[in-house]
Amino acid sequence: MNRIPRIGYVPFSPTFNLPGDRRRFVAYARARNLPFELANFDQPYDVVILSEIADISIWCDYQQGKIAFDLIDSYLSVPRTNWRQLFRGPLWYALRRHKRLRDYLSNLRAMCRRADAVVCSTEEQREMINRFRNNVHVILDIHSTVATNLKTDYVAGQPFRLVWEGLPSNLPQLATLAPILRELSEHRDFELHVVSDPGRSRNQNGIGLVDSQRLLARYFDRVRFHKWEEETCSRILSLCDLAIIPIDLNDCFVSGKPENKLLLLWRIGLPVIVAATPAYRRAMQQVKTPEFACEDEAQWVNALEKMMSSEIVRREAARRGRLYAESERGAAAMIARWDAMFESLGFSFGKLPQKHD
Repeated sequence: MNRIPRIGYVPFSPTFNLPGDRRRFVAYARARNLPFELANFDQPYDVVILSEIADISIWCDYQQGKIAFDLIDSYLSVPRTNWRQLFRGPLWYALRRHKRLRDYLSNLRAMCRRADAVVCSTEEQREMINRFRNNVHVILDIHSTVATNLKTDYVAGQPFRLVWEGLPSNLPQLATLAPILRELSEHRDFELHVVSDPGRSRNQNGIGLVDSQRLLARYFDRVRFHKWEEETCSRILSLCDLAIIPIDLNDCFVSGKPENKLLLLWRIGLPVIVAATPAYRRAMQQVKTPEFACEDEAQWVNALEKMMSSEIVRREAARRGRLYAESERGAAAMIARWDAMFESLGFSFGKLPQKHD
């Protein structure tokens, strides 16, 4: 197809200011100078890009163009009997996020069957989606707008500066590390830096407001809170000594998340210790530092002690991680994957001039 197709997009936010927009399709479209518009179900398009918060109760019946469904999170891995999964469909209908009252898991499977291509973020997701649609593309986030500062000094601060970055809704994951950090504080002088929003709902529906600082105060004594802002985030992170990403490995939804956060921290030049989710474990194996993907408390303690004790270990872990993040998972690699997804639908944007930031 020689002409620029008409592309509709159903975003996380109409201003495209949320990470699910600006780090994924919107980042690709801007890199390719590709025009698109907010999608209207009643309008014909050559292709519609659906974010995972699109109203799939109606879009699964769309017949006026092709659809690419960007399913970032591992909703398909959550059993139907899980209470969140059970009530998700009725809740989103009650909140008018979905126009039709349908079981969410059945809806999601129907959307995958209807989509001409599905974009996801892990190999485990690809395997699940392949049961419903065999044109599946694993594409990670593009971090060009946020990874603007690079850490170069690995001499530990006094006190040592641990850092966690993320949404308030994920703070309970950080809290799983509280007993370990409390024990560590008995013989290590450190402070915990947290880069997050002061308060935010637990989900896209505005339900369950999280007061970040109040929640942190329940679990940690020495916390320095930093408001998350794109302009300052990487500078704050680069001034810390070691990043941590704890996750409850018994939670199939959060443990099914991709390695996007790890890659962002590596791009900034930070050494990182993570919970051993499938995606994090693979990434650590790729950079030959599997000991920094932890399955239990003993492994967390050993990894923290090793990192906190050696500037050389921190520097080398950060170097390996950044090399991998930039070469194997950098913006050019992700843009090429978006190109391949669109080519599978019959559209070739790889020859369009690419915008360089």
